Amino acid sequence: MSTKLKTIICLLRNDLRYHDNEVLHWAHLNADFVIPLYCLDPRHYSGTWHYSFPKTGPHRLKFLLQTLHDLKDSLKSVGSELVVSRGEPEKVITNLISQLGKENVKAVALQQEATREETDVERAVEKSCQVPVHKVWGSTLYHKEDIPFRIPQLPNVFTEFRKRTENQSRVRPTLSMPSRLKPLPTGVDPGYIPTMEEYGMKEPAQDPRSAFPYGGGERQALARIQHYFWDHDYIASYKETRNGLIGPDYSTKFSSWLALGCLSPRKIYEEIKRYEKERKTNQSTYWVIFELLWRDYFKFVALKFGDRLFYLSGLLGKHREWQENQKLFDAWREGKTGVPFVDANMRELATTGFMSNRGRQNVASFLTKDLKLDWRLGAEWFEHLLIDHDVCSNYGNWLYCAGVGTDPRPARKFNMVKQGLDYDAQGDYIRSWIPELQAIKGGAIHTPWALSSSMLMKCEVTLGHTYPMPVVKAPEWAKHIRTQERGKSGRGPEQRQQTRGVDFYFSSSSQKYKK
Repeated sequence: MSTKLKTIICLLRNDLRYHDNEVLHWAHLNADFVIPLYCLDPRHYSGTWHYSFPKTGPHRLKFLLQTLHDLKDSLKSVGSELVVSRGEPEKVITNLISQLGKENVKAVALQQEATREETDVERAVEKSCQVPVHKVWGSTLYHKEDIPFRIPQLPNVFTEFRKRTENQSRVRPTLSMPSRLKPLPTGVDPGYIPTMEEYGMKEPAQDPRSAFPYGGGERQALARIQHYFWDHDYIASYKETRNGLIGPDYSTKFSSWLALGCLSPRKIYEEIKRYEKERKTNQSTYWVIFELLWRDYFKFVALKFGDRLFYLSGLLGKHREWQENQKLFDAWREGKTGVPFVDANMRELATTGFMSNRGRQNVASFLTKDLKLDWRLGAEWFEHLLIDHDVCSNYGNWLYCAGVGTDPRPARKFNMVKQGLDYDAQGDYIRSWIPELQAIKGGAIHTPWALSSSMLMKCEVTLGHTYPMPVVKAPEWAKHIRTQERGKSGRGPEQRQQTRGVDFYFSSSSQKYKK
C-alpha cells in the first residue's frame, strides 16, 4: 500500500534567508515537499494606521524586491524555488491547499511576529487553511522562551532586562541547513517577482552620498559581516564610531537586513564570538551585542503592550497635549525647518531611505519636544521611508524619544545646536545635504540665523529665501551659539547617551491625546 507524499507550505515574511531559517529547516525534516512562499500582501501598500502615509515607499520596496530575487537564487541553488504571489496570505494559502488537495498538505509553517497586523495574518491563516499551522519564534537573538521573564512581567526599563537576560539566558546556536532542500511538488507555479512600476513607483536612483549603498538579500548581508568584521576589523572600533554621520563604515549597517530577516541575529552573535576568540575582545565587540539586545527588548515590549505601541498616550497612558500642525510637519519631513542639523538628516532620509542612529534620535526629539507634534506622525513617516523599518524598533524608539515609552527619563530632550556641533563640528555632513549653505565655513553652518547680514551676504544666503528661517528656536541653543563664536565645541553628557537599537532597527489646531 503506497503512502501519500506530504507537502508543507512555508509562509515567509520577515525571515527572507536560507541560513538559520527554522521554518524551512523544520519543513525539510517533516515533509516530502516544501513550498517556500512569499505573498506580496496588498495591505502592506495601503496607508499607515493613523495618518495614511503610503506604508511601503520606494526605498523599502526596492530593497524588498532585491531581497526576493536574492532568495529565489539561493533556493534554486539548493534545489528549491521561491513561490511568489500577490495577495493576502490567508487567501493565497487557501487556494494553494485547494490546488494541492487538503489531504496532501501536512501543515503550514511560519515565523511568529509581535504586532497586530502581522498576528492578524497568523490568525487568519489558522482559521482559513484548515490544516495544522506550525509556528516558530526566530526573529530575536534570545528566544522568547529563554529570557528570565514571562512576557507580562517584562521590565519596563531596558537595563534590568539586559542584565538579567545576559546573566541568566543563553543564545541558541544557529541551525545547520541542508545542502539540498526538499523540492516543490509538481505543478506548483512559482509566479514572478513584480517590478516597482507595477506598484506605481519609480526606482530611486543611487545617491553617492548614501551611508547605505547596499542592496537587499542574504548574500549582501553575509558579505557585510565579512567586510565589517574580517576584512577591515571595523567592529573593533564600533563603540567609538557608531555615532558617525558620513560614509558606510561608521556603523554595522545590519539593520536593513535584520528587518527583513536576510540576516539572523544569532549568525551575527556567532561571528562576534568567533572574532573575539580569533582576534580581539573589547567594548566595541560587546556593544554590537548590546544593540541586538535593544532590538530584542523592543520585540518583547511589543508582545507585552500590544496595541499600546501605537497609542498617542504610549505604553503607560501618559496623557500629554500634542499638536497637529501640517505646516510644521511638512517643514520637518521636507528638511526645511531652518535648523540645519535636522534638515540635513531629513533630506538624507528622503533621498536614500536611511539615516544614522544619531540623526534619528535628534529629528525625533525635535519633532516631539521642540515642535510638540504627535509622535506618530514621525513614526509613520519613518515607516514609509526607512529601508530598515522594523515595526517594533521604529515605534519603540519613537515612544522612547517622545517620552511616552520605556525611557526612565521621559523629559529627555536633545539640543539640536549642541548635538550638531558635537557630531559634525566642522559642518561637513550639513554641507553634503544642504548645498545652499555650502559657503558657510566651519561650525557656524549649524546656526546661520546667528550670522551677521554681511556674512550671510558674503555666503550668498538669504534667510527666508534661499534657506528658511528656523520654525522654532529653543532657548538652550543660545549658549552654544556663543560657545561656537569662541571657536569651541565642548562635548557634554548628551554625547554619552545610549543608542537604542536603531543600528539593528531605529498638521494649526492643538489636539489632546487620543488612542
